[in-house]
Amino acid sequence: MARMTIQTVRKLAARIFVGLATMLLGGGAFADQPHPWQLGMQDPATPITERIQHFHNELLIIIFVISLFVFGLLLWIMIKFNARAHPVPTRTTHNTFIEFLWTVGPVLILVMIAIPSFKLMYYMDRVPDSKMTIKITGHQWYWEYAYPDNGNFSFNSNVIADKDLKPGDKRLLDVDNPLVIPVGTTIRLQVAGTDVIHSWFMPSFGVQEYAVVGRLNEAWVSVNNVGTYYGECNQICGVNHAMMPIKVVVMKQADFDKWVAQAKTAFAAPGEDTTKVATATAPVQPGNR
Repeated sequence: MARMTIQTVRKLAARIFVGLATMLLGGGAFADQPHPWQLGMQDPATPITERIQHFHNELLIIIFVISLFVFGLLLWIMIKFNARAHPVPTRTTHNTFIEFLWTVGPVLILVMIAIPSFKLMYYMDRVPDSKMTIKITGHQWYWEYAYPDNGNFSFNSNVIADKDLKPGDKRLLDVDNPLVIPVGTTIRLQVAGTDVIHSWFMPSFGVQEYAVVGRLNEAWVSVNNVGTYYGECNQICGVNHAMMPIKVVVMKQADFDKWVAQAKTAFAAPGEDTTKVATATAPVQPGNR
């Protein structure tokens, strides 16, 4: 029995090792999306997300130490100052040293948190020298993507309706025309809206930018790995809010150049509207507005 248990543990350890080696050393495509019963964040795909998760992990340590200290203090008070161990209550009402500590201590902790927080916010907000620009426009209820630096073509990205899903498609995540970008390229994202407020949110990119009418917001992204990534509009924008998924396909530069050449033909017809008409919207339920 013990021998079988040891063999099982060895097999499990071997599988975990192979899986980690494949993730770290393999050249296959990377992909990330929400999973049922998922705990924690999606794997970082950009330098922004890496810094966000590093800061998040540092905060967890600080929170754990503070919680442990408070728990230990409460436990010490309950044991040392209960009615049986301490029948005569202490009449002390002030202690200058302790009051100094519980005032200065939290301030120092907040300053220690604020400094890396502000540095991270500046890093996320300041767009570095970009190689290309993509304009993202939020509509009810689809996204429009424009490539002004690659031929000035644009197209609409709509959720694939349930009846049109093919094997392997992800319900409420896959779209007809995904956003396509090259890997390892710094890209400026310009986000705007045409009706109500939307939010272009990509968890694995560490990007969430509001699409507001009359306002042009900016963000930037540089994806580390080739693959497919998913996000969603996370600003309630009407009855079909759930029908605004985001799908981003990251390619090698050579493959991206080929896609651009095809996209110029597919989405830019002379004398016609260069954008596709939204085709997949969920039916509005009676009583909703």
